Amino acid sequence: MDTPPASGSDSDSDDSLVTDRELQEAFSRGLLKPGLNVVLEGPKKAANDVTGLKQCLAEFKRDLDWVERLDVTLGPVPEASGSQSTPQDKDQRAVDPEDDFQREMSFYRQAQAAVLAVLPRLHQLKVPTKRPTDYFAEMAKSDQQMQKIRQKLQTKQAAMEKSEKAKQLRALRKYGKKVQTEVLQKRQREKKHMMNAIKKYQKGFSDKLDFLEGDQKPVAQGMKDKAKGQQMKKGPSAKRRYKNQKFGFGGKKKGSKWNTRESYDDVSSFRAKTAHGKGPKKPGKKGLNKRPGKRAREKMKTRTR
Repeated sequence: MDTPPASGSDSDSDDSLVTDRELQEAFSRGLLKPGLNVVLEGPKKAANDVTGLKQCLAEFKRDLDWVERLDVTLGPVPEASGSQSTPQDKDQRAVDPEDDFQREMSFYRQAQAAVLAVLPRLHQLKVPTKRPTDYFAEMAKSDQQMQKIRQKLQTKQAAMEKSEKAKQLRALRKYGKKVQTEVLQKRQREKKHMMNAIKKYQKGFSDKLDFLEGDQKPVAQGMKDKAKGQQMKKGPSAKRRYKNQKFGFGGKKKGSKWNTRESYDDVSSFRAKTAHGKGPKKPGKKGLNKRPGKRAREKMKTRTR
């Protein structure tokens, strides 16, 4: 009687038990070392299995015509100088992979050599190499998507134009405010100058009426000081001279009671009794009627009642 086959889980457990036992035996013999990493005693040897590589290549290789493959293997195009290069020159002119410019130039020259070699072959096989003018290719994106992109670009451009216009308007407003403030300041300066000129005319510092024309420019501070000094040196103003001529000069009024050296030294009129309040008093002052006080007046009112 045959025994039933064991299930997959039972076989896996048996295999795991066997392997565990084997591992325990190997560990007891000292063949296994503790730790997860296994230390290699020598460098790893690289295997170059040429036969296996060729076998794999033969498995996925497809025998297609060259027109379907369009593969070429060429070196870079020769330089324009035309001089034959020696192997030493080739070694010296080797492309440095770290130099971006040399690397890109080598790719460009290699692609150029491939184009120069393949174009005549394609023409010989009558394969078109240029796209016709009426060629229609399906777009990678749908028309709706392109319409959305176009609308987005238009809205972005309109927003940029609106922002530029707003900037220009702000700049014009700033310029207009600046011009307006300059005009107002100029008017204030002209008004101030005219008021100063009118005050000078009223006080007699000037007898000219040129400031009424409005074309007179404001005088500098140095010129003002100079004209003021000249007026002070000349003496009385024009207005004072005119009044003196009309009404006459009545003499000096200010400073008439000031002390002088002679009046200060003259003490002939000094009286000690009079000065200290010991002199004879003037008659009549004692008998002056004085107004009675408030209480006395009230008493007098009550008596009359």
